[in-house]
Amino acid sequence: MEFKSLKNIESSFRQIRLFGIVFLSLCAVITVWSVWSSYRFAERQREKIYVLDNGKSLMLALSQDLSQNRPAEAREHVRRFHELFFTLSPEKSAIEHNVKRALLLADRSVYNYYSDFAEKGYYNRIIAGNINQVLKVDSVVCDFNGYPYRATTYATQKIIRQSNVTERCLVTTCRLLNSSRSDDNPNGFTIEGFTIIENKDLQTIKR
Repeated sequence: MEFKSLKNIESSFRQIRLFGIVFLSLCAVITVWSVWSSYRFAERQREKIYVLDNGKSLMLALSQDLSQNRPAEAREHVRRFHELFFTLSPEKSAIEHNVKRALLLADRSVYNYYSDFAEKGYYNRIIAGNINQVLKVDSVVCDFNGYPYRATTYATQKIIRQSNVTERCLVTTCRLLNSSRSDDNPNGFTIEGFTIIENKDLQTIKR
């Protein structure tokens, strides 16, 4: 009887040890799964961009792969620069405000154009003549096969006077460098080597 009792105790101990091993194994599996799930969740959150709309509503924009969106950001950067630099109203403060914002997106090659325009009285004529200049970017063609990236912009300008409207074509080229993102430069590019290739009248329509 004593032998059977010892045998039963040993059997019970083995069962307890087996249950303990199984329990610890399950705990380890659950812990590993929890850590892995947390890591995957964090990675998915990094792929999301939150945009605050005028401080009121929060919109969620998904970005599966940042590199896939880079060409679109490049075109938007170039488009925005042209709209700021070439869309002018007959107010000195408005011109300075737009040009200042445009210069934050580019290097000195753009500042050289600005200085040249100013020295020739271009902005003063816009103010004195009460002229509005509106630019519409038709297309931006980017080449990402080399770095710095190259971009060619095709746009249409409308110079609106009291007596007529002159339509001009504008073709420019530039190179794009990657740079740090900021509130003033949300797309993270810098324009360099900016050159105006063509800027000529297409037609003038009387008002």
